Amino acid sequence: MLMSAADYRDSLRRFKPRVFVNGERIDSVADAPQLSPGINAIGVSYDFALKSEHLPLMTARQRTSGKTVNRMLHINDTSTDLLYKLEAVRLMCRESGCAQRYLAHDALNAIFQATTRIDANHGTDYHARFLNYLHRVQEEDLTLGIAMTDAKGDRSRKPGAQDNPDVYVHIKERRKDGIVIRGTKAIVTSAPYVHEFLVMPCRTMTPDDKDFAVCCAVPVDAEGVTIAARPAGRPGESAAKFSARYGQSTGVVMFDDVFVPWDNVFLASECEEGGYLTTSYATHHRHSCIGARAGFGDLLIGTGALMIEANGLDTDRHAHVRDAMVELIKIVEGFFACGVAASVYGIKDESATMMPDAVFSNIGKLLLATQIYDMHRLAHYVSGGLIVALPGPDEDHNPETAASLSAVLAGRPDIPSSQRMEVARLMEDLTASHQGSWYSLISLHGGGSPEAMKREIWRNYPVGEKRELVEQLLDRGVLADGQRVSKQPGRCCVTGCEVPELPGAKEAAE
Repeated sequence: MLMSAADYRDSLRRFKPRVFVNGERIDSVADAPQLSPGINAIGVSYDFALKSEHLPLMTARQRTSGKTVNRMLHINDTSTDLLYKLEAVRLMCRESGCAQRYLAHDALNAIFQATTRIDANHGTDYHARFLNYLHRVQEEDLTLGIAMTDAKGDRSRKPGAQDNPDVYVHIKERRKDGIVIRGTKAIVTSAPYVHEFLVMPCRTMTPDDKDFAVCCAVPVDAEGVTIAARPAGRPGESAAKFSARYGQSTGVVMFDDVFVPWDNVFLASECEEGGYLTTSYATHHRHSCIGARAGFGDLLIGTGALMIEANGLDTDRHAHVRDAMVELIKIVEGFFACGVAASVYGIKDESATMMPDAVFSNIGKLLLATQIYDMHRLAHYVSGGLIVALPGPDEDHNPETAASLSAVLAGRPDIPSSQRMEVARLMEDLTASHQGSWYSLISLHGGGSPEAMKREIWRNYPVGEKRELVEQLLDRGVLADGQRVSKQPGRCCVTGCEVPELPGAKEAAE
C-alpha cells in the first residue's frame, strides 16, 4: 500500500524512539518542529508516487512479488529501472534539495545481491529471510535509515584492533534465537524519523574482524537504541527561504546490546561477502547521488536565472553572466550524463539485479564531489554580493527602514524589491548559509570520500585493454623503431612486411 506524506508523518507516531536533538529529548518525532523540514523532504517521495504524472518514475513492479511499489524500495531489473530511478531522484531533489529516501533503495538492492551470493557460497538461507523482509517493507511503504558509517576510532587500525570495540557495530553475542549487537554508527541520514534501520558494514573485513561484518534490520525504537541528532534544515528561521521547509537531519546511532532475531539478520561474519555488500551499496548509492545533486543543481540554475533578471542584467547583452550560467549547466549535466551512461551500461549479476556501471557511477560522483564548490562559486558570481549583505527579513516590516530599503534595493523597475530580496535570500540559503555548507560537505563526503571513488574507478576501469590496444599499435609499426618483431606478419605497414618478388622471378625459377 502506497502512503501519502500525511500517512507517513502519522505512521511515525506508532514508534517511540529515544531521540535527542541539541540535548533535548524529543517525545514525538512527528510533531517536533526541529525535525519537520526533514519529514517534509521524505514526504515528497510519498506524495510524488501518488501523482499520475510521476507514476512511471516513482513506482515500479516488484518482480519477486508482482506488486506495485515505491521506486525508492524497488529492486532493479533492467537498465530502464536504473534510468528511471536516477530521474526519480533528480525529480524529488529539485523539489526538496535532498530526498534522503533513495538510500533505502541503494541498500535494499545491495543486500538483495549480497544475500544471493552468500547463500550460493555457504548454503545459508539469508536471501529467503531478506525477501520476506523486503516484501513487508514494500507492502508497508516504510522509510529506512541506513546505519553504515561507523564511528571508526583510530583510522589507522582495523575494527578488531581498536582499543574501544564500540567504535564499530559488532556482534557481541550469538544466541539460538538471534544475535546481540553493540557499537556506534556515526552518520545516519534521517535517523530520527525513519521506521527501521538497516545496519550494514562500512568497509571490507578480514577474518580477524569477522564479528564486525554484520547486516541486519532494527526497528528505530528497539530497546537499546539511542539517537543523538541535529535539527533538520533551519526550522523556524525567517531567512531560511528553502531550508525552513525542507532539510535533513543526521544522527549518531548507538546500539547498546540490541537484540536482533535471526529473521532480521542478513549477514553475520561472512567477511568476503560483507566486502561485496559494501562496494555494491557504494556503487548503487553513488549512482543515486548523481541524480540527487543534479536536482540540487536545477535549483541553483533556476535561482541564478531569477537573480540575473532581478538584478537587471540580460544574458544576451552581458556575456559574462551567460558564460557563468553555461558553465554551471555544463557541470550539472556533465555529471548527470555519467549517471545516464551508468544506467545504460548497467549489467545483471547472479541475483538478476541490474547493477549500474561502476566506472561511470564513480566518475559521476567524483565529478559532483569535486565540482560542488564550483557550482556554488558560479551561483554566487551571477547573483552578486547582495545575497549575504541583504538585511534580514524582519527589516522588511520595520516602519523605520522598510520604505527606504524598498526604494533603493530594487533592481529592474518592473520587479519589486521584495521579490528581488526573496530570491537573494533563497540563494543565500542554498549556498552561503549553514545549510549551504551542508550541501557542499555532503556532496564531497556523502557516499564515500573522493579517494574512495578514485580507488573504485582504478579497480574497475579496463586499463589493461587500453594497454593492449597501444601494444597492438606498436606491434603494427605505428611507433616502431625497427627493432621490434611484429606479432602480425604482413600488417606492419600499408604494403606488408614481405619483400615483393621481382617481375618474372617465379617463372625464371621454374
